[in-house]
Amino acid sequence: MDTSKNTIDSKKIIYSFCVIAAGILWGTMSIFVRSLSFLGFSSRQIMLMRSLLASGILAAVIALKNPALFKIHLRDIWIFIGSGILSMAFFSVCYFSTIIECGASVAVVLLYTSPVFVLILSAIFFKEKITFLKAAALVITFAGCVFVAGIFGSGTSVSPKGFFVGLLSGLGYGLYSIFGRVALKKYEPLTVTFYSLLFASVAMIPLSSPVELAGAMSVRSFLFFLGTAVFCTLLPFLLYTFGLSGLEAGRAAIFATVEPLVGTLIGIFLWKESAGFFKLLGIAMIFAAIILASLPERKSGN
Repeated sequence: MDTSKNTIDSKKIIYSFCVIAAGILWGTMSIFVRSLSFLGFSSRQIMLMRSLLASGILAAVIALKNPALFKIHLRDIWIFIGSGILSMAFFSVCYFSTIIECGASVAVVLLYTSPVFVLILSAIFFKEKITFLKAAALVITFAGCVFVAGIFGSGTSVSPKGFFVGLLSGLGYGLYSIFGRVALKKYEPLTVTFYSLLFASVAMIPLSSPVELAGAMSVRSFLFFLGTAVFCTLLPFLLYTFGLSGLEAGRAAIFATVEPLVGTLIGIFLWKESAGFFKLLGIAMIFAAIILASLPERKSGN
């Protein structure tokens, strides 16, 4: 019995579970965002507070656990500029702009073009193979997202500007897997997550009317912001970053597409949104794609 192979397989399962758990937590975002939006906060202000509070909490954890994790080399700053500003902050701004321009359903589908970018960039920079299983899972995932978003048969029109900015949101979202993979070669997941959130916070400050934000803060809104920071930001990014340390970036990106599935289920059961045939079909397709992506590739010559 090959125990080393069993150990590797069990680790892969743990890494995969962490990425899927991250997607599930990201999918609960509407619970907090809808409440904060009702209280008068903009999407950019929510993004600023979630990253600011999450980085603050993580800084306290690192300080208590192992302050040495704060240490990074100046020559590696570009990695965290990439994961924090070019990914977290950039994709958020593009995503929110697409929601305004085209609506939420179109925005979420364009956002989840990210696995396409991840697979292509991973093949270029990490020499990851675009296998049949990955390609098939990718196609099924994207089709599932289209059905979940309710675009099919709705006659929705997309402006060229909205489509382009939406694709940029997918690129920005996918870049976290790329920069994160590079950072994890040198740093622990806690370090990578902390500096990514910190740089994202710095980038969002001039875009979020911080004075107005501070003036509108209350105990109730702060608790909602705290929930967003912990459950929709800190925990999922830590889980995703840890999972990314043991998975190919392309496969991790496919696993994370459980997010729109969870968001849709919350919309159906919590917000009483409609659940038609195509939406349920899309949910089933995303589940199937995740299972397909988790299957081991057949090795040639055996």
